[in-house]
Amino acid sequence: MHRSLPSRWLKSALDIAEHPRSLELPLFLYPSIYRALPRQRFSAVALSQARASKWRIQRRCLHAQAAAEDHPTPNHDVQNIAPVQSQPVVRQLPRQCRGCGAISQTTDPEIPGYFDLSRKTVANYLRPRTIDLSRQDDIVYERALDKSRLEELKEKGVDVDSLLESLPPPETDRREPPKTPVCERCHNLQHYNTGESIFHPSIDSVRDTIAESPHQFNHIYHVVDAADFPMSVIPRIADLLNTAPLRSKNRRSKSTDFYTSWKTGLTFVINRCDLLAPKEEQVERLFPYLQDVLRRALGRSARNVRLGNVIAISSKQNWRTKKLREEIYRRGGATWLVGKVNVGKSKLVEEVFPKGRMHKHDVAIKIIEKRTNAHSIPSAERTDFPLESELDDINSQVIEGLGDTDEYSLLPPAPKETDYPDMPLVSDLPGTTASPIRLPFGNGRGELIDLPGLKRTDLERHVQKKYRSSLVVRKRIVPVQQSIAPGQSLLLGGLIRITPRMPAPHMLMYSFTPLHPHVVRTDKAEAIQRQGDEIDMNRYDFDYIGMPGTGELTKLAGSFELKWDVTKQRTGPLLRKDAVNLSIDRLPYRVLSTDILIEGVGWVEVVAQVRTRDLFEWKPSSEELPTEPPKEEGKELSALERLEALAEDPKKKAPAPPKPQEGAKPNWPIVDVYSPEGKFISCRQPMNGWMLNKPLKTKASQRSRPRKSMKGAKKLEKMRRRAQASTG
Repeated sequence: MHRSLPSRWLKSALDIAEHPRSLELPLFLYPSIYRALPRQRFSAVALSQARASKWRIQRRCLHAQAAAEDHPTPNHDVQNIAPVQSQPVVRQLPRQCRGCGAISQTTDPEIPGYFDLSRKTVANYLRPRTIDLSRQDDIVYERALDKSRLEELKEKGVDVDSLLESLPPPETDRREPPKTPVCERCHNLQHYNTGESIFHPSIDSVRDTIAESPHQFNHIYHVVDAADFPMSVIPRIADLLNTAPLRSKNRRSKSTDFYTSWKTGLTFVINRCDLLAPKEEQVERLFPYLQDVLRRALGRSARNVRLGNVIAISSKQNWRTKKLREEIYRRGGATWLVGKVNVGKSKLVEEVFPKGRMHKHDVAIKIIEKRTNAHSIPSAERTDFPLESELDDINSQVIEGLGDTDEYSLLPPAPKETDYPDMPLVSDLPGTTASPIRLPFGNGRGELIDLPGLKRTDLERHVQKKYRSSLVVRKRIVPVQQSIAPGQSLLLGGLIRITPRMPAPHMLMYSFTPLHPHVVRTDKAEAIQRQGDEIDMNRYDFDYIGMPGTGELTKLAGSFELKWDVTKQRTGPLLRKDAVNLSIDRLPYRVLSTDILIEGVGWVEVVAQVRTRDLFEWKPSSEELPTEPPKEEGKELSALERLEALAEDPKKKAPAPPKPQEGAKPNWPIVDVYSPEGKFISCRQPMNGWMLNKPLKTKASQRSRPRKSMKGAKKLEKMRRRAQASTG
């Protein structure tokens, strides 16, 4: 069967020559227009010696090969039609690194903000490579739409106007614009997880930076980490940052007065709350507890802040971030994120920044002129130190607006506003952000400013470099219950030791830290912590993470009392109203607890059950002497039998508990904590994290039963052997 060529079939199907009509041809039919035009036909190179065919054979080839193989007519030269490659447009690097906010520079590789011009990403951004985007079909189409042929095409029924509108410019770059590169330090952090921390600023420099704000409305969000809450709270932050004084302590009261021609508010943001509980509803029920702990941490300075302005969020799980985003956009002005390092400020910026609202409202917030800081040097007294001419020329060529940067300003200039700007780099390295990062939004409505983190802890200096990443809590921890008997201690990575003080009851400890917990005898724990030669670490299932010589710096960080009563939370159905409904005074024991905080790492929950008569020192009076005859020895009821008797008749009136001596202090159980230099340790009211983060009970775990003990069988076997030996 003879098959007609595609062009002959297309010509007969369209019937352009016999029945002219108005057509809108798609782009994939451009070659047919070119073939319908009268032109010089030629055969392929491989078929040059054969008879010239009336029809041109179609072949697929690269656009460069097609341009070379198509012999043009004298009136339609391919070289004239092909787009002329212009010189590449040289871009400039941003004034700040988009990852860490450091000022861009190309001189010193040891300083943050250094850009290596030889790096491929930076070179492609500065001088993008141009490629010939024309294809054979586009060249043919351009030939067909030549001005000398337009009238002829119109006579044949082709809608030339619609085709001209659909033709893209030949030099249009269809590739996505290159992403703005980051400095070498951010590049290494992002891809290789290597880098050094910057010098952390002080609270005074943060205050001076906020003082240079060009906005009249300013609001400060103090970001606090939930992992070691409240150790990351900055003491007296309201006084140090000169926030507006409170008109009323009512949390619903809104202060409208300006303080020194500014309006500066303060809100506490507890970030990473997904580390506290698995569900958002459980964290919301902890909100009164978080307020109480924050009030205790602020101390007397809490009278100058309104604790109703406390938000518990999770930037990882997006808990309550939408509400905070809308609040930031509605308020406008300058929003400042202040906090210590590694509290999640950069991740929070990515979640709460109002993206895509540049053209939502055209009304912009009035911006006042920048005021000169009182501590800054006047411009007339400043001395401009000349730079080297060669380095200055290179920086001015590749860095945008380098000459407009004020060297004495703590607040860098604001970048150009976009709907979706590049977000700061998120890294586990303490002190990733080197300089304030300004992100304007809402077409001048306001801006979100991420400030560098303040110094938090030096515990990482005592940890080996390869184990420093283990100090960061990345996800919620489901702890393992550790039972500590008298004479034992709990070791965390061999660096932190928690030892109950003798005489000590049995204690339960739950480690909410990424450090490996290990229960060992106290004398061995001391030898491991001081790196004694008699200890062979190969016998243990954990590695000592401390630096050599850290054992000599180990000191007592503090002695903490288990003085918070958690009997109601841990007793179970005995005190529930819908169960036994006993009064706590009728119980013969108390459950005491405390949370040991490790700065920047997490916390350890310590729980102990003690007898009530051992907890208090009693002073019996004449009225409290027993009137009934004493019971015979050996018939005294045990504590369990007394509880069962109370459970049988819970309405029976219990005898009044004996009164403690006046001025007597309860005998709280005490734990001693040892750490490097005796620092980085604190305590707080217990949160009962074990009750919120217990391992889930599955059907498989409920079906399984513990292995039967062989103690009785071994004892019987031993007795049988002894009997046989005696008889034999």
